[in-house]
Amino acid sequence: MDRVLVDTSVWIDFFRKKEPFYSRVLKLLDEDRICCIGIVLAELIQGAKSAKETKVLKDFTHVFSFLEESARVWEKAGELSFSLRKSGQQIGLSDCYIALAAYREKAAILTIDNHFNIIKEHLDIVLL
Repeated sequence: MDRVLVDTSVWIDFFRKKEPFYSRVLKLLDEDRICCIGIVLAELIQGAKSAKETKVLKDFTHVFSFLEESARVWEKAGELSFSLRKSGQQIGLSDCYIALAAYREKAAILTIDNHFNIIKEHLDIVLL
């Protein structure tokens, strides 16, 4: 898998220069392997602390390729979230959507969010 979708939690550590993710993201940036998705961008902008941070984040649309998004992926994410909830696992819709979008586009996910380990039990995603 060449492309890597960096999850919101990892971007937060990257911007705080926290290891090991700061170095990992820098390496992926140098290799031009990072892709993004709208929900991750929206989550990052939502948590921005200043207009300067927001401006940097808005540049993501010019810097990274974005995964294809569709109503079908949202539908599948809802089904996955429903299925997980029925089996006793409470996984947020955004994490289900991120996992499905990455899966459909054959991108790995770089995350520290343990929800993706649960999703991996139900969907053949690649986690880094």
